Amino acid sequence: MAKMTLEELRNLRASKQKSLQKRSIEGKEGQIIIGMGTCGIAAGAKTVLDAFLSELDAKGITNISVTQTGCMGLCHVEPTVEVVVPNMPDVIYGNVDAKVAKQIVQDHLIDHKLVSDHVFDRPAADIYVKDGDK
Repeated sequence: MAKMTLEELRNLRASKQKSLQKRSIEGKEGQIIIGMGTCGIAAGAKTVLDAFLSELDAKGITNISVTQTGCMGLCHVEPTVEVVVPNMPDVIYGNVDAKVAKQIVQDHLIDHKLVSDHVFDRPAADIYVKDGDK
């Protein structure tokens, strides 16, 4: 491996600090928590994690952290993702792939609507509004 210049080291440090900041929950309004247990990883959770990070960057969203956890107990619908944001019920989405991750960012985080086809831990009916009830 070739030696790095001081400038290259500084750029690498800045890049890694920016990457770590996305994972920090400090000062953030909400969280996206990716299930990274063995079954989640086998089902593609790493790709889902990367998709969320990429889509949040693309949309310029900086107030949401992306973290990971172990098994959420919903192995039959891995990869699973929990979304916790203000003014929305906490939701666990299942069967999430990169396309669904983008949809969750747009619909749940930006438009404040549930991605109903992928909700596997539905909040109680009295704490969310159905599309037809608006």
